[in-house]
Amino acid sequence: MAFRSYVFAASSALALMAGAAWAKDSVTIGLQLEPPHLDPTSAAAQAIDSVVYSNIFEGLTRFMGDGSVVPGLAESWEISGDGTVYTFKLREGVIFHDGSTMDAEDVKFSLDRARAEDSTNAQKALFEGIVSVDAVNPQTVKVTLDAPNGSFLFNLAWGDAVIVAPESIEDIKTSPVGTGAYTFQEWVQGDRISLARNPEYWGEQPALASATFKFISDPTAAFAAMMAEDIDAFDNFPAPENLPQFEADSRFQVLVGSTEGETILSTNNKQPPFDDARVRQAVAYAIDRQSIIDGAMFGYGTPIGTHFAPHNPAYKDLTGASSFDPERAKALLAEAGLPDGFETTLHLPPPSYARRGGEIVAAQLAQVGIKAEIINVEWAQWLESVFRGKSFGLSIISHTEPMDIGIYARPEYYFQYDSKPFQELMATLNATTDPDARTALLQQAQEIIAADYVNGYLFQLAKLGVAKAGLQGLWENAPTAAIDLSALSWAD
Repeated sequence: MAFRSYVFAASSALALMAGAAWAKDSVTIGLQLEPPHLDPTSAAAQAIDSVVYSNIFEGLTRFMGDGSVVPGLAESWEISGDGTVYTFKLREGVIFHDGSTMDAEDVKFSLDRARAEDSTNAQKALFEGIVSVDAVNPQTVKVTLDAPNGSFLFNLAWGDAVIVAPESIEDIKTSPVGTGAYTFQEWVQGDRISLARNPEYWGEQPALASATFKFISDPTAAFAAMMAEDIDAFDNFPAPENLPQFEADSRFQVLVGSTEGETILSTNNKQPPFDDARVRQAVAYAIDRQSIIDGAMFGYGTPIGTHFAPHNPAYKDLTGASSFDPERAKALLAEAGLPDGFETTLHLPPPSYARRGGEIVAAQLAQVGIKAEIINVEWAQWLESVFRGKSFGLSIISHTEPMDIGIYARPEYYFQYDSKPFQELMATLNATTDPDARTALLQQAQEIIAADYVNGYLFQLAKLGVAKAGLQGLWENAPTAAIDLSALSWAD
């Protein structure tokens, strides 16, 4: 009897396992970078939004995969005739993951927190034009601006503008509580983060019951994990040289698209000798963009000459203003009083584009007399020493925030560019709503930072995704750093 019971139990277990496999209601996604924490409103790390954007946290508006901005927690809004007052009607029945109701007071708390004097929000400038936030009633919020802002609804879609609750703010970095389609379950440091479907979600229930983000920093290990089918997808695959093998294997699909990631040789504009525009110009002429794209990204990437995405209709191709010309670079250094070159540091965070690209950049700079000491840093170190500490000469980083040329209007930003003409231009842009006028202003902004050689502009990062053939709904392009789990499902 005991043996028969065991056989029955084992058979039942196998049947359940087969049913679970057949249902395919979970997904495991590989990420190269582990988030430093899980609060998107207090750090610049892309890896945070990759996990939490729209999955755990939501804003009044949100980005879709095609880059459009659509209603989020605000189902509609009205804009005053002078463009300075936005009245948002909130969705009814929205509940935070802890069971509390999301209402106008939470919106007021979130926006006031983001714009507060002691705010640690990495994109605090998005909220600087807000004069007041008023909770008119539980379902209505009125936001008053000091001037019209044609980008305001776009700004509210950023991960930095998600709505959080005061009751759960103390533990937001390790136990995030939002309103999204998935709830936080577990974070095993150095290994994975697990999410589960939110049964109380206000919107349509997602197809997948659970999701795991698996951290695999080494490109070789990422390739091995995908080939062994230990993970279902790698949203930004770190080894582009392996893509042809996946393309030739019917078990997989390869998604090649674009991102908002301007990959730059970021330059400390206040640190000598980079405070001399001639030196920054010399750096620009010392760089062969295509060699970096070919050597570090195996041909994937689009050369850029300014901080703007080539797929944006307002993009202006300015690569010719800093074409590869080592002899001109040497002449500029001599003109700046540095005929023998100089020494500096090159801080490289973990992504492949940085580590691989950094080796090539350092070799190119050496050809004109610039000796760049490579310093490999982990992501948390990069944030501390480069982004916050501004203790660097050069670095390579991909800025993945959507249409973020406005960061050049912030003198305190980590590359410390301080241009009054640029700041005034951005103020004019923010007050402009006419599409053609905005395009002209955006192109002028691109020209200014290109002419000032603020940074070395390398390439627009391609989005290189690999997934099992049956996984549907992955974003081909990345208008923001997000992996939208609610869009995913498995083919029948």
